[in-house]
Amino acid sequence: MFKRGFTEQEYRRRCAAAQEFMTTTDVDVLLLTTEAELFYFSGFYTPFWRSPTRPWFLLLPRTGKPIAVIPSIGEALMKNCHVESIFTWVAPHADDEGISLLAKQLQQQNALRIGMMSGRQSHLRMPQQDFQQLQQKIPDSIFIDVTVAIHAVRQCKSVAEIEKIEHVCDVVSTVFEQVPEWLQIGMTAREAHRRFKIECLLAGVDDVNYLACGNGAGGYVDIISPPDDTLLKDGDIFMLDAGCVIDGYYCDFNRNYALGRISTKSRQAYDTLWRATEAVLAAAKPSTRCCDLFFAMNDVIRVAGYDTASAGRYGHGVGIELTETPSLVEWDKTPLRPGMVIAIEPSLIYADGMTMVHEENIVITDTTARLLTHRASKKMPLISSIESI
Repeated sequence: MFKRGFTEQEYRRRCAAAQEFMTTTDVDVLLLTTEAELFYFSGFYTPFWRSPTRPWFLLLPRTGKPIAVIPSIGEALMKNCHVESIFTWVAPHADDEGISLLAKQLQQQNALRIGMMSGRQSHLRMPQQDFQQLQQKIPDSIFIDVTVAIHAVRQCKSVAEIEKIEHVCDVVSTVFEQVPEWLQIGMTAREAHRRFKIECLLAGVDDVNYLACGNGAGGYVDIISPPDDTLLKDGDIFMLDAGCVIDGYYCDFNRNYALGRISTKSRQAYDTLWRATEAVLAAAKPSTRCCDLFFAMNDVIRVAGYDTASAGRYGHGVGIELTETPSLVEWDKTPLRPGMVIAIEPSLIYADGMTMVHEENIVITDTTARLLTHRASKKMPLISSIESI
Protein backbone atom coordinates (compact mmCIF):
# COMPACT_ATOMS: atom_id res chain seq x y z
CA MET A 1 0.00 0.00 0.00
CA PHE A 2 1.30 3.46 -0.93
CA LYS A 3 2.50 5.40 2.11
CA ARG A 4 2.50 9.19 2.18
CA GLY A 5 5.05 11.40 3.86
CA PHE A 6 8.51 10.59 5.19
CA THR A 7 10.01 9.58 8.50
CA GLU A 8 12.14 11.88 10.65
CA GLN A 9 15.05 9.62 9.78
CA GLU A 10 14.64 10.51 6.10
CA TYR A 11 14.91 14.23 6.81
CA ARG A 12 17.86 13.72 9.13
CA ARG A 13 19.62 11.82 6.33
CA ARG A 14 19.04 14.65 3.87
CA CYS A 15 20.22 17.35 6.25
CA ALA A 16 23.26 15.29 7.24
CA ALA A 17 24.25 14.90 3.59
CA ALA A 18 24.14 18.66 3.11
CA GLN A 19 25.90 19.31 6.41
CA GLU A 20 28.72 17.00 5.37
CA PHE A 21 29.60 19.15 2.36
CA MET A 22 29.10 22.29 4.48
CA THR A 23 31.81 21.06 6.83
CA THR A 24 34.24 20.20 4.05
CA THR A 25 33.72 23.56 2.31
CA ASP A 26 33.62 25.62 5.52
CA VAL A 27 30.05 26.87 4.99
CA ASP A 28 28.44 28.01 8.25
CA VAL A 29 24.79 27.93 7.20
CA LEU A 30 22.67 27.31 4.10
CA LEU A 31 20.12 29.97 3.17
CA LEU A 32 17.38 28.23 1.17
CA THR A 33 14.63 30.24 -0.51
CA THR A 34 12.90 28.03 -3.09
CA GLU A 35 10.01 25.59 -3.01
CA ALA A 36 11.99 22.46 -3.85
CA GLU A 37 14.65 23.03 -1.20
CA LEU A 38 12.21 23.90 1.59
CA PHE A 39 10.20 20.79 0.75
CA TYR A 40 13.28 18.58 0.48
CA PHE A 41 14.96 19.56 3.75
CA SER A 42 11.93 20.26 5.96
CA GLY A 43 8.86 18.65 4.35
CA PHE A 44 7.11 22.02 3.94
CA TYR A 45 4.68 21.19 1.14
CA THR A 46 2.00 23.64 0.03
CA PRO A 47 0.39 24.96 -3.18
CA PHE A 48 0.77 28.44 -1.67
CA TRP A 49 4.05 28.78 -3.59
CA ARG A 50 1.88 29.73 -6.58
CA SER A 51 1.50 33.12 -4.88
CA PRO A 52 4.64 35.21 -5.50
CA THR A 53 3.78 37.82 -2.85
CA ARG A 54 5.79 36.47 0.08
CA PRO A 55 9.37 35.17 0.35
CA TRP A 56 10.18 32.10 2.48
CA PHE A 57 13.50 31.31 4.16
CA LEU A 58 15.00 28.15 5.61
CA LEU A 59 18.37 28.14 7.37
CA LEU A 60 20.30 24.89 7.69
CA PRO A 61 23.14 25.20 10.25
CA ARG A 62 26.17 22.94 10.13
CA THR A 63 24.57 20.79 12.85
CA GLY A 64 20.98 20.17 13.89
CA LYS A 65 17.61 20.78 12.25
CA PRO A 66 16.69 23.64 9.92
CA ILE A 67 15.40 26.98 11.19
CA ALA A 68 12.38 28.52 9.45
CA VAL A 69 12.03 32.28 8.91
CA ILE A 70 8.66 32.59 7.23
CA PRO A 71 5.48 34.67 6.89
CA SER A 72 3.08 34.02 9.78
CA ILE A 73 0.50 32.50 7.41
CA GLY A 74 2.72 29.42 7.11
CA GLU A 75 3.46 28.87 10.81
CA ALA A 76 0.76 26.25 11.46
CA LEU A 77 1.91 24.08 8.56
CA MET A 78 5.61 24.53 9.35
CA LYS A 79 5.03 23.28 12.91
CA ASN A 80 4.43 19.83 11.42
CA CYS A 81 7.74 19.88 9.56
CA HIS A 82 11.35 18.91 10.29
CA VAL A 83 12.52 22.19 11.87
CA GLU A 84 14.18 23.22 15.12
CA SER A 85 12.46 26.59 15.44
CA ILE A 86 10.18 28.96 13.55
CA PHE A 87 10.40 32.75 13.38
CA THR A 88 7.63 34.68 11.65
CA TRP A 89 6.62 38.14 10.51
CA VAL A 90 3.24 39.46 9.35
CA ALA A 91 3.30 39.61 5.57
CA PRO A 92 2.93 41.36 3.23
CA HIS A 93 4.85 44.06 5.06
CA ALA A 94 5.15 47.66 3.91
CA ASP A 95 8.94 47.88 3.93
CA ASP A 96 10.58 44.88 5.65
CA GLU A 97 9.61 41.51 4.18
CA GLY A 98 11.36 39.45 6.82
CA ILE A 99 14.84 40.76 6.05
CA SER A 100 15.59 42.15 9.54
CA LEU A 101 14.37 38.92 11.12
CA LEU A 102 16.45 36.85 8.71
CA ALA A 103 19.56 38.95 9.30
CA LYS A 104 19.14 38.55 13.06
CA GLN A 105 18.98 34.77 12.79
CA LEU A 106 22.03 34.66 10.54
CA GLN A 107 23.97 36.78 13.03
CA GLN A 108 22.94 34.48 15.89
CA GLN A 109 24.30 31.56 13.85
CA ASN A 110 27.64 33.43 13.45
CA ALA A 111 27.13 32.93 9.72
CA LEU A 112 30.18 34.43 8.06
CA ARG A 113 30.10 32.04 5.10
CA ILE A 114 26.53 31.58 3.85
CA GLY A 115 25.74 28.97 1.22
CA MET A 116 23.13 29.89 -1.40
CA MET A 117 22.05 28.41 -4.71
CA SER A 118 23.01 30.82 -7.49
CA GLY A 119 24.05 28.55 -10.38
CA ARG A 120 22.35 26.64 -13.18
CA GLN A 121 18.72 25.69 -12.52
CA SER A 122 18.36 27.93 -9.47
CA HIS A 123 16.63 31.20 -8.72
CA LEU A 124 16.53 33.67 -5.84
CA ARG A 125 12.75 33.67 -5.11
CA MET A 126 12.95 36.98 -3.23
CA PRO A 127 13.16 40.58 -4.45
CA GLN A 128 16.64 41.53 -5.59
CA GLN A 129 16.45 44.74 -3.56
CA ASP A 130 15.64 42.72 -0.43
CA PHE A 131 18.69 40.56 -1.01
CA GLN A 132 20.79 43.72 -1.31
CA GLN A 133 19.35 44.94 2.01
CA LEU A 134 20.27 41.61 3.61
CA GLN A 135 23.85 41.97 2.41
CA GLN A 136 24.00 45.47 3.90
CA LYS A 137 22.70 44.23 7.25
CA ILE A 138 25.38 41.50 7.50
CA PRO A 139 28.40 43.19 5.84
CA ASP A 140 30.94 40.78 7.33
CA SER A 141 29.29 37.75 5.69
CA ILE A 142 30.01 36.38 2.23
CA PHE A 143 27.75 34.24 0.06
CA ILE A 144 29.03 30.98 -1.39
CA ASP A 145 27.42 29.22 -4.37
CA VAL A 146 26.37 25.70 -3.30
CA THR A 147 24.16 24.85 -6.28
CA VAL A 148 26.20 21.89 -7.52
CA ALA A 149 26.52 20.39 -4.04
CA ILE A 150 22.78 20.61 -3.25
CA HIS A 151 21.88 19.19 -6.65
CA ALA A 152 24.27 16.31 -6.00
CA VAL A 153 22.53 15.56 -2.69
CA ARG A 154 19.10 15.62 -4.31
CA GLN A 155 20.08 13.58 -7.38
CA CYS A 156 20.35 10.25 -5.55
CA LYS A 157 16.91 9.33 -4.30
CA SER A 158 16.27 7.22 -1.21
CA VAL A 159 14.24 4.04 -1.36
CA ALA A 160 11.24 5.98 -0.03
CA GLU A 161 11.57 8.63 -2.74
CA ILE A 162 11.88 6.05 -5.50
CA GLU A 163 8.74 4.31 -4.24
CA LYS A 164 6.80 7.56 -4.66
CA ILE A 165 8.11 8.19 -8.17
CA GLU A 166 7.47 4.60 -9.20
CA HIS A 167 3.93 4.85 -7.86
CA VAL A 168 3.05 7.96 -9.86
CA CYS A 169 4.72 6.44 -12.95
CA ASP A 170 2.60 3.30 -12.54
CA VAL A 171 -0.65 5.24 -12.14
CA VAL A 172 -0.05 7.49 -15.14
CA SER A 173 1.26 4.61 -17.29
CA THR A 174 -2.08 2.86 -16.79
CA VAL A 175 -3.96 6.02 -17.77
CA PHE A 176 -1.86 6.28 -20.95
CA GLU A 177 -2.61 2.64 -21.78
CA GLN A 178 -6.34 3.37 -21.55
CA VAL A 179 -6.23 6.37 -23.91
CA PRO A 180 -7.13 4.27 -27.02
CA GLU A 181 -10.40 3.35 -25.28
CA TRP A 182 -11.67 6.94 -25.45
CA LEU A 183 -9.53 8.97 -27.88
CA GLN A 184 -11.47 9.51 -31.10
CA ILE A 185 -11.15 11.19 -34.45
CA GLY A 186 -13.34 14.30 -34.31
CA MET A 187 -12.44 15.28 -30.75
CA THR A 188 -10.66 18.57 -30.33
CA ALA A 189 -7.16 18.61 -28.92
CA ARG A 190 -8.53 20.56 -25.96
CA GLU A 191 -11.17 17.90 -25.26
CA ALA A 192 -8.58 15.12 -25.38
CA HIS A 193 -6.22 17.10 -23.17
CA ARG A 194 -8.96 17.74 -20.61
CA ARG A 195 -10.14 14.11 -20.67
CA PHE A 196 -6.61 12.84 -19.99
CA LYS A 197 -6.21 15.21 -17.07
CA ILE A 198 -9.53 14.07 -15.60
CA GLU A 199 -8.58 10.40 -16.02
CA CYS A 200 -5.29 11.02 -14.19
CA LEU A 201 -7.08 12.69 -11.29
CA LEU A 202 -9.65 9.90 -11.12
CA ALA A 203 -6.82 7.36 -11.12
CA GLY A 204 -5.33 8.93 -8.02
CA VAL A 205 -2.74 11.56 -8.89
CA ASP A 206 -2.75 14.62 -6.63
CA ASP A 207 -2.32 17.02 -9.52
CA VAL A 208 -1.44 17.29 -13.19
CA ASN A 209 1.01 20.15 -12.97
CA TYR A 210 2.28 19.81 -16.52
CA LEU A 211 0.42 18.50 -19.54
CA ALA A 212 1.52 19.51 -23.02
CA CYS A 213 0.16 18.12 -26.25
CA GLY A 214 1.04 18.09 -29.93
CA ASN A 215 -1.05 17.12 -32.92
CA GLY A 216 -1.15 17.47 -36.66
CA ALA A 217 -1.23 15.64 -39.97
CA GLY A 218 1.60 13.11 -39.86
CA GLY A 219 3.12 14.66 -36.75
CA TYR A 220 3.48 17.75 -34.59
CA VAL A 221 5.84 20.71 -34.77
CA ASP A 222 6.47 21.45 -31.09
CA ILE A 223 6.25 19.64 -27.78
CA ILE A 224 5.44 22.35 -25.23
CA SER A 225 2.16 23.81 -26.47
CA PRO A 226 -1.10 23.98 -24.56
CA PRO A 227 -4.09 22.50 -26.41
CA ASP A 228 -6.31 24.34 -28.87
CA ASP A 229 -9.64 23.59 -30.55
CA THR A 230 -8.12 21.91 -33.60
CA LEU A 231 -10.08 18.81 -34.59
CA LEU A 232 -8.19 15.52 -34.47
CA LYS A 233 -8.35 14.04 -37.97
CA ASP A 234 -7.59 10.82 -39.78
CA GLY A 235 -3.82 10.68 -40.37
CA ASP A 236 -2.94 12.86 -37.36
CA ILE A 237 -0.36 12.05 -34.73
CA PHE A 238 -1.46 13.04 -31.23
CA MET A 239 1.03 13.32 -28.35
CA LEU A 240 0.56 13.93 -24.64
CA ASP A 241 3.46 14.72 -22.28
CA ALA A 242 2.46 14.43 -18.61
CA GLY A 243 4.10 15.69 -15.44
CA CYS A 244 1.83 14.37 -12.70
CA VAL A 245 2.43 14.56 -8.96
CA ILE A 246 1.68 12.26 -6.04
CA ASP A 247 2.83 13.31 -2.57
CA GLY A 248 5.18 15.91 -4.02
CA TYR A 249 6.98 13.65 -6.53
CA TYR A 250 6.74 13.81 -10.31
CA CYS A 251 6.65 11.48 -13.21
CA ASP A 252 7.54 12.97 -16.60
CA PHE A 253 6.91 10.99 -19.77
CA ASN A 254 4.89 11.05 -22.97
CA ARG A 255 3.05 8.81 -25.40
CA ASN A 256 2.28 9.12 -29.13
CA TYR A 257 -0.90 7.93 -30.85
CA ALA A 258 -1.74 7.56 -34.53
CA LEU A 259 -5.28 8.46 -35.54
CA GLY A 260 -6.70 6.16 -38.23
CA ARG A 261 -3.48 5.58 -40.14
CA ILE A 262 0.21 6.19 -39.82
CA SER A 263 2.55 7.26 -42.59
CA THR A 264 5.78 5.44 -43.32
CA LYS A 265 7.83 8.45 -42.19
CA SER A 266 6.00 8.65 -38.88
CA ARG A 267 6.35 4.92 -38.33
CA GLN A 268 10.08 5.07 -39.03
CA ALA A 269 10.56 8.04 -36.68
CA TYR A 270 8.76 6.21 -33.87
CA ASP A 271 10.77 3.04 -34.45
CA THR A 272 14.03 5.00 -34.34
CA LEU A 273 13.16 6.64 -31.03
CA TRP A 274 12.04 3.32 -29.56
CA ARG A 275 15.40 1.78 -30.50
CA ALA A 276 17.27 4.80 -29.16
CA THR A 277 15.54 4.26 -25.83
CA GLU A 278 16.50 0.58 -25.90
CA ALA A 279 20.12 1.64 -26.37
CA VAL A 280 19.97 3.69 -23.18
CA LEU A 281 18.29 0.91 -21.22
CA ALA A 282 21.20 -1.33 -22.20
CA ALA A 283 23.90 1.27 -21.49
CA ALA A 284 22.68 2.91 -18.28
CA LYS A 285 24.47 1.71 -15.16
CA PRO A 286 26.53 3.23 -12.34
CA SER A 287 29.59 5.18 -13.52
CA THR A 288 28.22 5.59 -17.05
CA ARG A 289 28.24 9.32 -17.73
CA CYS A 290 25.22 11.36 -18.78
CA CYS A 291 27.00 12.33 -22.00
CA ASP A 292 27.49 8.61 -22.76
CA LEU A 293 23.72 8.13 -22.68
CA PHE A 294 23.31 11.14 -24.96
CA PHE A 295 25.68 9.66 -27.51
CA ALA A 296 24.06 6.21 -27.25
CA MET A 297 20.77 7.76 -28.35
CA ASN A 298 22.29 10.20 -30.79
CA ASP A 299 24.15 7.42 -32.62
CA VAL A 300 20.95 5.44 -33.19
CA ILE A 301 19.18 8.55 -34.51
CA ARG A 302 22.12 9.56 -36.72
CA VAL A 303 22.61 6.07 -38.20
CA ALA A 304 18.90 6.02 -39.06
CA GLY A 305 19.53 9.01 -41.31
CA TYR A 306 18.23 11.91 -39.22
CA ASP A 307 20.04 15.21 -38.81
CA THR A 308 21.38 15.49 -35.25
CA ALA A 309 23.19 18.81 -35.67
CA SER A 310 20.55 20.65 -33.62
CA ALA A 311 19.97 17.93 -31.03
CA GLY A 312 19.27 19.36 -27.59
CA ARG A 313 19.24 17.29 -24.47
CA TYR A 314 17.82 13.78 -24.53
CA GLY A 315 16.69 13.61 -20.93
CA HIS A 316 17.08 14.87 -17.38
CA GLY A 317 16.60 14.07 -13.73
CA VAL A 318 13.12 13.75 -12.21
CA GLY A 319 11.98 14.05 -8.60
CA ILE A 320 10.37 16.84 -6.59
CA GLU A 321 10.71 19.01 -9.70
CA LEU A 322 9.54 18.11 -13.18
CA THR A 323 13.03 18.55 -14.56
CA GLU A 324 16.07 18.23 -12.33
CA THR A 325 19.78 17.82 -12.85
CA PRO A 326 21.63 16.10 -14.40
CA SER A 327 20.97 16.57 -18.13
CA LEU A 328 21.54 14.03 -20.88
CA VAL A 329 23.54 16.34 -23.13
CA GLU A 330 26.90 15.94 -24.80
CA TRP A 331 28.69 18.21 -22.30
CA ASP A 332 27.32 16.79 -19.02
CA LYS A 333 29.91 14.33 -17.72
CA THR A 334 28.04 13.59 -14.47
CA PRO A 335 28.44 9.88 -13.67
CA LEU A 336 25.27 7.94 -12.98
CA ARG A 337 24.89 6.78 -9.38
CA PRO A 338 22.47 4.36 -7.74
CA GLY A 339 19.25 6.13 -6.85
CA MET A 340 19.24 8.59 -9.73
CA VAL A 341 15.88 8.84 -11.48
CA ILE A 342 16.20 9.85 -15.12
CA ALA A 343 13.74 10.78 -17.86
CA ILE A 344 15.05 9.30 -21.11
CA GLU A 345 13.79 11.63 -23.85
CA PRO A 346 15.21 11.14 -27.34
CA SER A 347 13.72 13.30 -30.08
CA LEU A 348 14.18 13.88 -33.79
CA ILE A 349 12.99 16.03 -36.68
CA TYR A 350 11.52 14.40 -39.79
CA ALA A 351 9.23 15.06 -42.75
CA ASP A 352 9.97 18.74 -43.34
CA GLY A 353 9.90 20.03 -39.80
CA MET A 354 7.81 17.52 -37.88
CA THR A 355 9.20 16.50 -34.50
CA MET A 356 8.68 13.40 -32.41
CA VAL A 357 9.62 12.64 -28.81
CA HIS A 358 9.63 9.36 -26.92
CA GLU A 359 10.03 9.45 -23.14
CA GLU A 360 10.40 6.92 -20.33
CA ASN A 361 11.46 7.17 -16.67
CA ILE A 362 14.14 4.92 -15.18
CA VAL A 363 16.02 4.51 -11.92
CA ILE A 364 19.68 3.59 -11.70
CA THR A 365 20.23 0.55 -9.48
CA ASP A 366 23.48 -0.88 -8.10
CA THR A 367 24.11 -2.70 -11.40
CA THR A 368 21.84 -1.43 -14.18
CA ALA A 369 18.76 0.65 -14.99
CA ARG A 370 15.17 -0.27 -14.15
CA LEU A 371 12.08 1.10 -15.85
CA LEU A 372 9.65 2.97 -13.61
CA THR A 373 7.15 3.61 -16.41
CA HIS A 374 5.37 0.84 -18.28
CA ARG A 375 7.40 0.51 -21.49
CA ALA A 376 5.66 2.10 -24.47
CA SER A 377 4.50 -0.32 -27.16
CA LYS A 378 7.05 -1.13 -29.84
CA LYS A 379 4.65 0.16 -32.49
CA MET A 380 2.72 3.38 -32.19
CA PRO A 381 -0.86 2.70 -31.06
CA LEU A 382 -3.51 3.14 -33.77
CA ILE A 383 -6.80 4.63 -32.67
CA SER A 384 -8.92 3.07 -35.45
CA SER A 385 -8.82 -0.04 -37.61
CA ILE A 386 -8.12 1.79 -40.86
CA GLU A 387 -5.12 0.16 -42.52
CA SER A 388 -1.78 1.92 -42.38
CA ILE A 389 -0.49 3.42 -45.60
